[in-house]
Amino acid sequence: MKLNGIIVALCSVGILNAHAENVAIAKSSLVGDGIVEFVPQGFDQTKTPSLILKEEPTAKGFVPSDWELYPQFTVVDGKANASLSLTGEISLYGGGEVTGPLLRNGQYIKLWNTDTGAYGVDGGKRLYQSHPWVLGVRRDGSAFGILFDSSWKSELHTNSDKIEFNTEGALFRIYIIDRESPKDVLKGLAELTGTITMPARLTLGYHQCRFSYGSEQKVREIADNFRSRNIPCDAIWMDIDYMDGYRIFTFNETNFPDPKALNEELHQKGFKAVYMIDPGAKVDKNYHVYQSGTENDVWVKRPNGEIYEGKVWPGDCAFPDFTMPKAREWWSNLYKDFLALGIDGVWNDMNEPAVTDDDIPEENRIGTMPYDTPHRGGGNLPAGPHLLYHNAYGRLMVEASYEGIMKVNPEKRPFLLTRAGLLGYQRYAATWTGDNWAGWDHLKLSVPMSITLGLSGQAFNGPDIGGFLNNTDADLWAHWLGFGVFLPFARGHACAGTNDKEPWAFGEAIENTSRIALERRYRLLPYFYTLFYEAHKTGVPVMEPVFFADPKDLRLRSEQQAFLLGDNVLVIPAFAENPVLPYGIWENMTLIDGEYSDKYQAKLKIKGGSIVPVGKVIQSTTENSFEPLTLFVCLDENGKAHGHLYWDAGDGWNFQCGDYSLMTFSAEKKNNQVKVSLASKEGKRKIEKEIKALNVELMMNGKVYKGSGSLKKGVTINL
Repeated sequence: MKLNGIIVALCSVGILNAHAENVAIAKSSLVGDGIVEFVPQGFDQTKTPSLILKEEPTAKGFVPSDWELYPQFTVVDGKANASLSLTGEISLYGGGEVTGPLLRNGQYIKLWNTDTGAYGVDGGKRLYQSHPWVLGVRRDGSAFGILFDSSWKSELHTNSDKIEFNTEGALFRIYIIDRESPKDVLKGLAELTGTITMPARLTLGYHQCRFSYGSEQKVREIADNFRSRNIPCDAIWMDIDYMDGYRIFTFNETNFPDPKALNEELHQKGFKAVYMIDPGAKVDKNYHVYQSGTENDVWVKRPNGEIYEGKVWPGDCAFPDFTMPKAREWWSNLYKDFLALGIDGVWNDMNEPAVTDDDIPEENRIGTMPYDTPHRGGGNLPAGPHLLYHNAYGRLMVEASYEGIMKVNPEKRPFLLTRAGLLGYQRYAATWTGDNWAGWDHLKLSVPMSITLGLSGQAFNGPDIGGFLNNTDADLWAHWLGFGVFLPFARGHACAGTNDKEPWAFGEAIENTSRIALERRYRLLPYFYTLFYEAHKTGVPVMEPVFFADPKDLRLRSEQQAFLLGDNVLVIPAFAENPVLPYGIWENMTLIDGEYSDKYQAKLKIKGGSIVPVGKVIQSTTENSFEPLTLFVCLDENGKAHGHLYWDAGDGWNFQCGDYSLMTFSAEKKNNQVKVSLASKEGKRKIEKEIKALNVELMMNGKVYKGSGSLKKGVTINL
């Protein structure tokens, strides 16, 4: 395999350490196109089970004779480590949910899922999730990826001359992907770890949340404000104050006396209802969840066999041992009565798992269960200590939650949001970037964080728009929402004790700014939905770094202010200062009147050669976007363009049986005319019933040309 002058080798960390031992390769095999598995001598799956792979890979042949990436494994003081030595100019990315710059050269993180308000623990070196994954991009635009298949507590160092992965556990397998482009490498990662579930269309709208909307009356007030002010929104979220004394799967009978009626009312107004569920169950012999968990023997236990108890919101709590199949089954069954109340989505929080240990000396606080706390395992998971299973706790929890939601509503696509996770959890849940700070540094940081999650397998992600902790002023809110509406997951969220952070909370002018921003997102819904379908099918991210426009252009490698939506739309936040943009044809794209005179709105550009499908302004995704369908067209240097629109019922699984429409549109300039037409159509869905008319807006040389027609006949524009 061509390495373009790059010498790569996996070697030991601490090779000069007297306790370091070299470990031979026991097996190497090709398990996919450009994907090789390396298994060290002495690897024991009962010590390092894979909690990342979607399934055990199957050998498809021998390692190619020209393959040059061969690892050497070592164990140092009983702990497995690996490193990747590099020569040449290589740009490094990945590592999942991380602070710091997009370009990861010269960075390191700790892979130990941690409740870290304002990203303050270890200076942001460890956050809520673990992604033992690095993407390397060579000067010529070809790329490689390294997946360290381990959930043990570890550190990942990404220096320009060496990538180091140091664990506190047993030997692990390594998967190396080497392909022609970074996007192809990400497709390889998806082949190993899976893709996101195709989301229900409602999840792509705007979501409003707070810790907490503490009563049914307040929830109704929030919903009514959105509708009366004509501000688009699809979901209202309930944080922990809806519960009875923070007991999961319960309701406060005073403030939430009839949650079913509340949810039905929200549905009538075009909203969905999302409720939080944490893993910790209050230790209370009169509480049905604790009673049932005890009777079924599902709780994590201490080494002496007693139930482990840790403090969270309700006080002393017991925690399900999600390594046990019976515990996951028990947990999934808890959702039956809960979802029967008309709940549309579930938010799994505090699932690192986080434990409040402020009552013990600071030097002994670890914020979770003790490292030696045993997990009993079962099925394909062996028994093991918390040091092994901690990073996988949230991943196992959302798997159980996903199964529970599917049991209750098998005809619908589950919507789950999780705070904690391990690479591979994207198969079950979306995520957000945790408890950020209402400040300019975290506003700017949210762009590279979201891009990096997309480069690490999780396409469905976004930050708390406006900042969770601390008060938010009008200027900060407007700037954040101005580009936040173009992130894959768009949710406004605020902590208890901070000021109101709804779109109307900052006065009439900012309310209008917020309305414009959200209307822009909803007009782009057809394009977003198409991108999510591609992410579901292939694993490519929805939100891309700018260098994806030209992986060979070294100027773009560190750009982290601007970003791409798919291949065809460039987003330049209003805060961006001198962003480095790709060469070629990029025309301004206007979605809403007044957006370019509003200083807070991100600038949008469409790529030459692209057709972007756009709908009308709607207040929720329950409305028909296609009255009419508009195609934004930008021709390439040859006078041609193409683009896609994917559409289905918006929920359910019939799309897997052909009930969808994937349309390809083309445009071509001949003489002084541009003809835009439907080039091909795949799928059984009769999209013609939803698309009554077809409009075209052609961006060319700074001008906009408009025309109208039909899906059947196309549109001709005279220049």
